[in-house]
Amino acid sequence: MLPSASAGPAPSKGTLMGTGNVRGARGESLAAAWLELAGCAVIGRNVRLGGVEVDLLAREGETRVVVEVKLRGRSDYGGAALAVDHAKRGRLVRAAHALEQSGVPAVRIDVIAIETEADGLTLRHYRNAVTE
Repeated sequence: MLPSASAGPAPSKGTLMGTGNVRGARGESLAAAWLELAGCAVIGRNVRLGGVEVDLLAREGETRVVVEVKLRGRSDYGGAALAVDHAKRGRLVRAAHALEQSGVPAVRIDVIAIETEADGLTLRHYRNAVTE
């Protein structure tokens, strides 16, 4: 089963939701904290692999994990996870292939979707979310 977490009331939109870059960095920080709680070691943020910028790069045992983080202020229209469209999935696969070509024996692609609503924050971790 995929891990997920609810973290009570969300910070006000003024603190969590901000400009795109600030909001993205906050989402990545939340995702990195979740990964560490789940037993992964975060080994890079905003890493370029195969010409693709990866939000987070983590290690779980011998597996390297390419992580796409999506933060949304609303869950309608499918929520944060559906923001990983076909083009984005293709770029994530290209990044994973670059890792494999560098000699990393095991690579997977995860998506962490974070949604903030007035009544709280929801984080969902989709392991092995993107495959070829």
